[in-house]
Amino acid sequence: MRDLDYLTLLSHEFPTARSCAAEIINLRAIMALPKGNEYFFSDIHGEYESFIHLLRSASGVIRAKIQDTFGELMPEEDQQRLAKLIYYPGEVLTEMRRSGEMTDEWYKDTIHQLVALCREVASKYTRSKVRKKLPVEYGYAIDELLHTDESEPDKRLYYMEIVNAVTKVDVADDFIIALSELIQSLLVDTLHIIGDIFDRGPRADYVMDELIKFSNVDIQWGNHDVSWMGAAAGNPACIATVLRIATNYNSFDVLEDGYGINLRPLSMFADKVYRDDDCAAFRPHLLDDNMYDSVSPDLAAKMCKAITVIELKLEGRLIREHPEYKMDERLLLDKVDYDRGVVSIGGKEYPLKDTHFPTVDPADPYKLTPEEEVLMGTLGYSFRHSRRLQQHIKFLYSHGALYKICNNNLLFHGCIPMDSDGNFKVIETPEGRKSGKDLMDYYQEKIIDAYFLDEMDEPKRKKEAVDMMWYLWAGPDSPLFGKDKMATFEHILISDKELSRENYNPYYEYSANEEYCKKIFDEFEMNPELSHIINGHVPVKVAKGERPVKAGGKLYVIDGGLSKAYHEKTGIAGYTLIFNSHHMALAEHREFDKNGDNTPEMYITESMKHRLLVRDTDNGKVLKKQIFDLEELFECYSIGLIKESR
Repeated sequence: MRDLDYLTLLSHEFPTARSCAAEIINLRAIMALPKGNEYFFSDIHGEYESFIHLLRSASGVIRAKIQDTFGELMPEEDQQRLAKLIYYPGEVLTEMRRSGEMTDEWYKDTIHQLVALCREVASKYTRSKVRKKLPVEYGYAIDELLHTDESEPDKRLYYMEIVNAVTKVDVADDFIIALSELIQSLLVDTLHIIGDIFDRGPRADYVMDELIKFSNVDIQWGNHDVSWMGAAAGNPACIATVLRIATNYNSFDVLEDGYGINLRPLSMFADKVYRDDDCAAFRPHLLDDNMYDSVSPDLAAKMCKAITVIELKLEGRLIREHPEYKMDERLLLDKVDYDRGVVSIGGKEYPLKDTHFPTVDPADPYKLTPEEEVLMGTLGYSFRHSRRLQQHIKFLYSHGALYKICNNNLLFHGCIPMDSDGNFKVIETPEGRKSGKDLMDYYQEKIIDAYFLDEMDEPKRKKEAVDMMWYLWAGPDSPLFGKDKMATFEHILISDKELSRENYNPYYEYSANEEYCKKIFDEFEMNPELSHIINGHVPVKVAKGERPVKAGGKLYVIDGGLSKAYHEKTGIAGYTLIFNSHHMALAEHREFDKNGDNTPEMYITESMKHRLLVRDTDNGKVLKKQIFDLEELFECYSIGLIKESR
């Protein structure tokens, strides 16, 4: 028998034997339903249009459901039109209204089609769960339409009268939008984001807004996310990193319009210091146009150079202050001969593509000038006091973690650091030697401390955690970065491509072997027969023959390049991994074209031995425990150990 105090507390929620029995019946019924659909995305990198389309289209599943529901009864062109209506109901209805295509008959037919499709996608859920997703205003009407059989003579008039009433009172547009959004939400039950929401693409803030609206989402932080989290926590090197990437990828809208970061001090400083410098090595990748903050490529290049020099100085400070990072080889500003315009690396000299560094003191190259100190203070204030940025960062924390185990899947962005022999790499930390799962837990604790620890209470511990946010962005043993170096200096300033090569942690070689995946499953106490690892971070170069499924189906690498910056390298536009009650499948994205057919190519990677039910999931384990507790409470009522409250 469970602790009587606990069961007495539970009795306040279920005060009678009948209420207890009713809940047991309800939970047992839920356990017999098919498991919900899980969707896995990785490396969104601010590509909000592509991501939102994939979310609204359920990565092509809505299009497939339309085909399954209507088949040859609906021509292909009409199926595509219906799909677009579901993805973008407000926009499509506005266009149709302008072109005069609306008729009462069209409204009635469309509502009938949407209801039929809604029934199909809602069939695996309880009525209660579907009701919770219904809009308050139309909940009753939609619920009745979904559960009324209009083929029965006695019900046909009732069904049609609801549809007629919707059109007569002039709410048909709102009703269609509500049905479309219901279909979208029912098809994506759980959303997993495997890191890197930020950087490169135009509007990561729009992506975050969409995630906040989603009812069931979790996030595994990526190194680009952590750099923004570090910036929001006040790490100057992270602030400089974020700004360098944003200016280099022409992402001014997300900074100024999205988060209200005041870039005027940076632009004024850059224009003053580099007025007669073309800053050719720092010119931005013009992948997207800014709608609200158009910055000329010349000024953007100057801003990028100014913040990059500051970033290299701030990184050097951190490396010198933290010898435990073991990153001395990244101290390159003091290896430059500024008179001759060369840098010494590994005993060899290399010419620099840019030799104009007026803010660098060769005698103390990592020292900020007084103007740079003031600038960073101003920028730091903007990041710390951006209400919208802080709201988004808090959501990353409340819904995020370094890794997650969910339904026999181990989710993390980068890697579990390994050594050259394939063992979990042992890292010396102030709290002892850490490796494998212990190392991941240690880093997660530091990430949380960086944002939430009170600086007044523990200033030393707080500073170490805030500093570590930069290390997790670029450190050689960071599980989020997973490379031997972040070659920013070499990429920008040295022509020799070999020097800018960033070598991956041995994890990436070993994890492609099923034996090493099993080693990781053992480390995280997972069943190797049922488990998978799901990663992002490393773009899968499909154009070169690489595939996202490795290690005999145990490892999924789903970063296929949703970001436009990667399309040329990968040959595709990313992946969605879909895990439903029947199978795991990959949807291979097309390059996004809002006016074209963006339906991904989908292929099944693993079929389940039997249809998975809720009882087979992690949530099923929770429900089993709840049922056990309720059965004990019911027994207590039966023998009078706990009295019913009538």
